Amino acid sequence: MPKTQNPAVMKWLYVFAFVVALLVVFGGFVRLTRSGLSIVEWNPISGVVPPIGQQAWEEEFAKYQQTPEYLHINSGMTLEGYKFIFYMEWIHRIIARLAGLFYAIPVFTFLFKKTIPFKEFGVYFVMGMLFIGQAFMGWFMVASGLVDRPAVSHFRLTIHLLFALALFSLALWTTFGHKYGFHDASKKAKWSYASKFALFATVILLIQISYGGMTAGLKAGHVSDTWPLMFGKWIPPNLFNSWVNLFETPQTIVFVHRWFAWLGLLLVPYAYYFVRKQNYPVDIQKGLLWLTAIVALQITLGVLTILSYVNIALALIHQANAILLLGIAVYFIHRFRALDEAKV
Repeated sequence: MPKTQNPAVMKWLYVFAFVVALLVVFGGFVRLTRSGLSIVEWNPISGVVPPIGQQAWEEEFAKYQQTPEYLHINSGMTLEGYKFIFYMEWIHRIIARLAGLFYAIPVFTFLFKKTIPFKEFGVYFVMGMLFIGQAFMGWFMVASGLVDRPAVSHFRLTIHLLFALALFSLALWTTFGHKYGFHDASKKAKWSYASKFALFATVILLIQISYGGMTAGLKAGHVSDTWPLMFGKWIPPNLFNSWVNLFETPQTIVFVHRWFAWLGLLLVPYAYYFVRKQNYPVDIQKGLLWLTAIVALQITLGVLTILSYVNIALALIHQANAILLLGIAVYFIHRFRALDEAKV
């Protein structure tokens, strides 16, 4: 990890993390409007410019008309309707390109000016690789819906999401290093119970987010618009008659996504009780109170999304709030580890 703190790099990373979060949320909008398969080619350079003129639009539309999504779902779509979903995906790709530039130009400027020492470039290089990885997974995901089925692979969608969130988390972690100080690996501080608990809670959150990604990829949120019952039952039959159901069956996946969240809600009050009992700093105690409220909000948004049969606005706020929760989790791990090192 780096050692050199710099306020300019910190501000850049704060904004970069926000841009990555925005990219994820807009990607959710693209998915909910069924726009993600509208552009059937990946042209990093020429794709910057949308079709110009009637003939160019008709040619692009003709390519889309050969896809499974058009043939099985949108066969009655007009050219005007196609332009809407095309522009949604085009904007998504433009934001991704701009995010790439927002990473590359500042990081190499800081490196050239030695604001970031070359020997500390490793973590920023990993950010770049994560960005490239999530971009590749984005196209790999889209390609899965252009061959024989009118939907992308829910596994590829989830991996694409996790790449983006790993980038978001690493950017935030490095930001906190610039703000509060970087961890000193030479101290070899033991992980306290609080640090381990924060890490465990973050893993639980990532599992929940992963099931959210699979729910989105399979459109499993449309399986049932009732809560707390599904199909009139607390636990519908045949949900867990095979372990494969946990990763392939929409009913099982959305059921897990519905109820696994409550584990997170139970963990946060316990964490607050523990840190108060151990007399941790006031900012951590107050932060955990806020975290309890945000987790409760997240579950409420999830329930409202179900009851509204996946209203787009509610679903996007639900997704954005999940990213906020991840950012807070990264903050707590960083703070607890700093306290661990202070004891060495």
